[in-house]
Amino acid sequence: MNYLLGTDSVHTTASACDYLEQRVDAADTVVAVHVQSTEGDTRDGREALNVATVRLGAIADVVTEQRTGDPAEELLASATGHDVDELIIGPRSGEPGSDSRAGSVATELLSQSSIPVVVVPLEAL
Repeated sequence: MNYLLGTDSVHTTASACDYLEQRVDAADTVVAVHVQSTEGDTRDGREALNVATVRLGAIADVVTEQRTGDPAEELLASATGHDVDELIIGPRSGEPGSDSRAGSVATELLSQSSIPVVVVPLEAL
């Protein structure tokens, strides 16, 4: 199977890895994607993607992408481009102080995606 892990923080990636570690094997591919809405410092995105490589790289093939644009649109485009079977996201921004409700990106992906979307829980930050 091909999975797309959409992430905006190390916290979101860690939660998604907890979910995926029990599901993936050497035949699977995980495409970890970080999307920035504007050009700028990509350090946080690189760190979030690095968590996926470290946690899942010994279990499955891991591909990382950094994209710029509308997060929901870019995640859907990446999912289509990689022929993804399942999309894994966090419910909202994975940063401390973020609201506990589902965020706009999660809401849009749930309503627009033609593939299953799994929303992984985030621990209280």
